Amino acid sequence: MSIEKIKVERRSELEEMVAKELNQIGTDLMMICNNVPINDKATLDVLCHDNKGQLVILQLSASEDDIMLLHGIQSLDYVDKFKSFLKATYNKNNIDDKAKPRLVLIAPSFSDAVRHVVESMKGLNIDLYEWEYLRIGDNKGFYLQPLFTSEPRERPRQERSAEKKNEPKHGKKKEPEPAAEPEMKEEPTPPPEPTVEPPAEEFREPEKPAEEAKEEPPRRKLKLF
Repeated sequence: MSIEKIKVERRSELEEMVAKELNQIGTDLMMICNNVPINDKATLDVLCHDNKGQLVILQLSASEDDIMLLHGIQSLDYVDKFKSFLKATYNKNNIDDKAKPRLVLIAPSFSDAVRHVVESMKGLNIDLYEWEYLRIGDNKGFYLQPLFTSEPRERPRQERSAEKKNEPKHGKKKEPEPAAEPEMKEEPTPPPEPTVEPPAEEFREPEKPAEEAKEEPPRRKLKLF
């Protein structure tokens, strides 16, 4: 079965596919709005929020484009400034205007320059996702792969950390079972000290058998002759 990559030239088509596959970025993402103009050149492609109310910006590109990082940062700054206004405007959505928004860049590939810049930036929540639109046989599929995430998914980390914490706990319970060590404390008791006296008596006792050996000669049978 052959696998073929399908090109997506229109950003509107890419936006539709991403909107249908939000669960690949986060299972709790809900779309608020899209195509929000920021300035004459930049547009906020998709605005979402997660179950905690954090605003999530999706910046899309149909090709590798370093400028999308600049537009994404502009969108991030715009949403951070007007998050209280967005909360009041979209009051039906559960938006937390105190949480810092998160930016997700979605493109088929990223240059090394963009990767290094995103990884070195501190204080900004920026994620990189690469997308692929594939034809497998008679079926088509849109796939998103995380390349870099500033805030990795918390649920899997908590589950893994819980499993790791449980493993050493079981091991610690097995270790105290051999209570042979406290028995070693009984060794310092002074049984060896009294053993010094008996050896002195033992030296006297062999003298007695020596006397008995002297008494043996009078038992000679020479008296019978």
